[in-house]
Amino acid sequence: MTLMSLFAFAGELCRDRDVTPEATRTGECRAPGAAGSPATAGSRAVAGSSATAITAQAGAKAAAENFPVALRFLPRGYRGHLAAVYGFARSADDMGDEAAPGERLALLDELEADLERLYRMVSRAGPAGGGPVSPGADGPPRLTVVRALAPAVAACGIPAQPFRDLIAANRMDQVVSRYPAYADLLEYCRLSANPVGRIVLHIFGAATPGREALSDRVCTALQLAEHWQDVAEDLRAGRIYLPQEDMDRFGCAEQDLAAARAAPRVRALIAFEERRARALLDAGAPIVGTLRGAARAAVAGYVAGGRAALAAIAASGHDVLRATPRPGKSRVAAELVKAYATGR
Repeated sequence: MTLMSLFAFAGELCRDRDVTPEATRTGECRAPGAAGSPATAGSRAVAGSSATAITAQAGAKAAAENFPVALRFLPRGYRGHLAAVYGFARSADDMGDEAAPGERLALLDELEADLERLYRMVSRAGPAGGGPVSPGADGPPRLTVVRALAPAVAACGIPAQPFRDLIAANRMDQVVSRYPAYADLLEYCRLSANPVGRIVLHIFGAATPGREALSDRVCTALQLAEHWQDVAEDLRAGRIYLPQEDMDRFGCAEQDLAAARAAPRVRALIAFEERRARALLDAGAPIVGTLRGAARAAVAGYVAGGRAALAAIAASGHDVLRATPRPGKSRVAAELVKAYATGR
């Protein structure tokens, strides 16, 4: 599961259906100025799945969700590129979460093979997409969601590694369901969350080593916030993201997470994790001050969404088992204005 929440919270603020295939056919990503998970693990398996069918389903879900990446205030070209990235990440998540378990790794392999076809095709166009995009020797990408990435990859110079990392995170989900130490969870976030921010930086023409380092902190914090919101749901899917070392420290056992309400020791554990995620988010938030225009607004929104989610966890008394704590729109909006104005 990747960091889809970076996109999803924006959909709650800005409903917008105006992201069409035509919107992705633009070179708009040269502007100065951007950090940028997850569909939760589904309990239903799609038997006899194919990569084509799953990517089609992902596209349908994106349409049903009004393309939550398509923030209304962003120029059309940016929205088109972000929508294409959303479709890819959603497809990878669905392959890793909703396909029949025995088929998931093969489907993710197929997605990665198609991604490599895309990059071979784009590389033939020359640096920065300076020439016509033509297919490689083994043909163009076969999956719609991969073909949809071509305009963004060509115009914005997005490297392949972040997309590979998103696929790798979903592969990890097939074999890892517990995390012994916080460092292990951070490594997972490096694959599942941080690539999204780096891709968004490229879309806004703002990728620098310094911004990428700040973006990684923001994205990891957002992924952690989502994990702490979804402890009960993840447990039902067979996954626990709370590090075992932290559970041991607070005297928590797995059965404690299955309770209808959080015991005091579980609340203490979630409070610790919430504070740690907040500190990480605050450490990355100065990225907002390095950006201008649409990029600044978008990234301020991502930071705001994380802060509002963590505030909702705290407001629940850190009882994330009774119900999933979600922030209200007004809190997110207030946090967005504050982050944009202060640059952090």
